[in-house]
Amino acid sequence: MNLSRKQMLDEMGLSPQWQRRDRPAVAREASHAAAPTAAALPPGEQMARPENAASPPLADAQRAAEIAQFDWAALRQSIAACRACGLCAQRKQAVSGVGDEAAKWLFIGEAPGAEEDAQGEPFVGQAGKLLDAMLAAIALKRGQDVYIANAVKCRPPANRTPEAAEMAACAPYLKRQIALIAPKLIVLLGRAAVQAVLGEERSLASLRGKPLAYHDGERSIPVLVTYHPAYLLRTLPDKSKAWEDLCRARTLMREMTADSSASS
Repeated sequence: MNLSRKQMLDEMGLSPQWQRRDRPAVAREASHAAAPTAAALPPGEQMARPENAASPPLADAQRAAEIAQFDWAALRQSIAACRACGLCAQRKQAVSGVGDEAAKWLFIGEAPGAEEDAQGEPFVGQAGKLLDAMLAAIALKRGQDVYIANAVKCRPPANRTPEAAEMAACAPYLKRQIALIAPKLIVLLGRAAVQAVLGEERSLASLRGKPLAYHDGERSIPVLVTYHPAYLLRTLPDKSKAWEDLCRARTLMREMTADSSASS
C-alpha cells in the first residue's frame, strides 16, 4: 500500500499539526504457607523473592537456560505462571505479546498498563490506538508481519516504570521471543525498552536516529529507537519526532528487503 505523505500524516494525527511518576513500593506480604511450592511451578520458574534479596547466580542461569529451549506454547505457559519477581503479587494476568510469530517487525514497549493487565494484550486503550495509527502510517497492521511485546510481562503498580530487577527477571522471556520471531528489525518504544534490550542508560533523545543493533551470539538485528505512545499522548510536540523515526524504520526495512532480494 503506497500512501501519500498527507495520508501518512493523517493516520498518525499529524495533520495539520500534532497538536516522573512516583515509584511506590510493591506490597509483598504473601504468606509462606499460602504460596505455591517450587515443585508446583512450571519449568524455568522460581518463587517470588523479597525485593532486595539477591538471586543465586546459578539458579538464574539455569532458569534462563531452560527458557531458551522453550517453544511458543511452553513460553506462553511459563510467562502466565511466572513468579520470578514481586510483580506477580498484584497482576490480573501476565501479558506475553501479540501478533505474527514470524514477523519481520518487532515492536517492544516497557510493561503492561491497567487495560493491558485486564485484557491480556499489549498496547490497548488510547496508547494502543495511537500505536495502531503509527503502524498504519507506514503501511503496517497489528498482527500482519508485526509482533508487539513488552520488556516486562506484568503490570507495575500504578503503571510506574519497571525497575531493573523486574526487567532482569523478564529478560530470558524477551530474549526467547526475539529468538523465536527472528525479526528483521526491532523498534524500541521508550527508554525502559531501550534499557531492557540494549542495556543503554543514555537518554532516548541521544539514541534516536543512531545505528543500533541487538546482538545474541552470531545474530545481529538492527534496532530503531523512538518514543512510547503513552508518552506521545502527553507530549504532543514530540509526535513529529516519532514520525521521523518511523520514516527511518520504513526506509531501513525497504533497504534490507531489497538487499535480501538482490542476494537471493
